[in-house]
Amino acid sequence: MPPPKDPLAHALLSQFEAAFAMLRNCMRACPAELWDAPIAKYPFWLVAYHVLYCTDGYLATTQEAWQPHPTFHPAGFADINSEYPSRNFSQPELLAYLDFCLTTARNSLAAETAATLTGPSGFPRLPFCRTQLHLYNLRHLQHHTGQLTALLHRHNIQTPWVKSGYPE
Repeated sequence: MPPPKDPLAHALLSQFEAAFAMLRNCMRACPAELWDAPIAKYPFWLVAYHVLYCTDGYLATTQEAWQPHPTFHPAGFADINSEYPSRNFSQPELLAYLDFCLTTARNSLAAETAATLTGPSGFPRLPFCRTQLHLYNLRHLQHHTGQLTALLHRHNIQTPWVKSGYPE
């Protein structure tokens, strides 16, 4: 899909791509012995899963438009609405979900226009415009990526900062 025509949507996509690249770096750098290591009360993999399904959901045009994907949410909405999903997810599975979310972000932001970005978020519990929804979504993505990065740094595993875009 071609990049967004709207300059703000283009900038937002560049930052989503960078945030996904940083999350990908964390997930790839995580050794098997840390995949279940706790971040607060949740294991590394669950924090990664949580941020992926939230980011995925908020990239939809409306709350009603988003539907669980059978590969990534085998129990449907129960995987989202419960504290823990129906099963643990492996590193390759969550890297595939990240790729899916990256494609979703590219498609979602390519469809945004100045009019849609100033329109309602599409999520009743988030009563602001879509631009603010995308910024909210980015902050959440980076917050949890920071948690994952901090755990890795405590184990002397470094991950690089990504300024913009998605280095393929």
